[in-house]
Amino acid sequence: MDSVVVVGSVDGAQRAAVGALLGAAAGADGKAAVSEQGRLALRGPREGVRHLLQYGGDGDALVGYGQVDASETAELVVDPARRGEGHGRTLAEAVLKEGARQAWAHGGHPAARHLADRLGLELVRELRQMRRSLPAADAETPPQLPEGVELRTFVPGVDDDAWLALNAAAFAHHPEQGGWTSQDLRDRIAEPWFDPNGFFLAVRGDELVGFHWTKVENDLGEVYVIGVSPTEQGNGLGRALTAVGLRHLARDRGLRTVLLYVDADNPAAVRVYERLGFTIHEVDLMYALPGTP
Repeated sequence: MDSVVVVGSVDGAQRAAVGALLGAAAGADGKAAVSEQGRLALRGPREGVRHLLQYGGDGDALVGYGQVDASETAELVVDPARRGEGHGRTLAEAVLKEGARQAWAHGGHPAARHLADRLGLELVRELRQMRRSLPAADAETPPQLPEGVELRTFVPGVDDDAWLALNAAAFAHHPEQGGWTSQDLRDRIAEPWFDPNGFFLAVRGDELVGFHWTKVENDLGEVYVIGVSPTEQGNGLGRALTAVGLRHLARDRGLRTVLLYVDADNPAAVRVYERLGFTIHEVDLMYALPGTP
């Protein structure tokens, strides 16, 4: 019989075991089973985060891993070599018992959909990964910034507070992004992929009014986050910042493909990206208990 151990933080041996399990799952599934935010939470204690370590009844081998964050959102993964043995349902029931009200199924795997149905969970969110090529035209397109707006790059330790304030204002409707803390920012600055030369800030005088943070990992460029101050909405700054980032990825980094994530229930953003040539590559699905706000 499986045993599930719940801890507030993982030690070195547990972190290594979870890392190996996540690596095996990514190799089998072709994508990460746990989000970037979830993987960062493995580094040390994070407020409200609980880790669930699932061990099979045949010994000390880790057969599954789950995580529940402060927003009552769960992610979970079972060792590919142990799937089809009932571990997934046991782990899913454990994260629900631990207080999760919703859970991600990265890649929308059919087995996850089946499990959600069996547990009475409803589909509530579709996060699309969209991709497009980076032709030479992107490298040659000069940005058309609004009058009075200038461009520079992010300086760690100098721009942190101003960026966090703008991020909160730009994503006030989206607490998952707008609720980032200084720890969230520091976590990403510490990542191997972080490059301040690809983190563009738009300033009007001394005020930060927009940004385009790009990311490069595994030879793929990413429109990581674009944000515009509410005071600058509708003046073309978002479009200009998009062009700035694509130009950097194509010209300065020499990449050929770029991706981004967008919610399916944001049709205005989806249309913008479709006009820019982005098409759906894959989807992540969120399932929730009935009545979850």
